[in-house]
Amino acid sequence: MAWTPGGNGRAATPTVFEQQREELVRDIAVIAGMEQVLQNINRLNRNLESIITVGNEFGSVEALWSQFENFMGRPDDQNEEAGGAKRKVSGEGQGQTDAYEEGESTASQ
Repeated sequence: MAWTPGGNGRAATPTVFEQQREELVRDIAVIAGMEQVLQNINRLNRNLESIITVGNEFGSVEALWSQFENFMGRPDDQNEEAGGAKRKVSGEGQGQTDAYEEGESTASQ
């Protein structure tokens, strides 16, 4: 509250100018607080972007583990079909399998 220029010493009601000034001061304080909030949101956004960038670097590793998981999760007959082409190319794996199967049939007789 302001004192009246008349000088009689008693407190007068605030003038329209003083009321508007106090309201503007409150608005400025709110705006300053909003600017701080905006700065904090921008900082948070930059941190989230850097976290996402780091996470994206693991995409190839995730894909490799996913393929491994899918391969290991298949039933045995599907695993043999998927790996069969590699065994036929090497030739040794196929011969070992035949020898094992022959030995097994001989042992069971």
